[in-house]
Amino acid sequence: MPYKCPKCENTTYEIGEMRATGGTLSKIFDVQNKKFSSVTCKKCTYTEFYKTKTSALSNIFDFFTS
Repeated sequence: MPYKCPKCENTTYEIGEMRATGGTLSKIFDVQNKKFSSVTCKKCTYTEFYKTKTSALSNIFDFFTS
């Protein structure tokens, strides 16, 4: 079933990704251990975020590259 915007019922969209910090230690060390996928309607720009899993390897990589 294709995506349909809940606001305007458009069926064209863009998919993106966002990372964010979660707790105090991750903020201190600037580690983005929360990952979200986004779906944005191309017509009205309504955006929904969905939490996705992050791997320990990507968290370690973030730590050393920040």
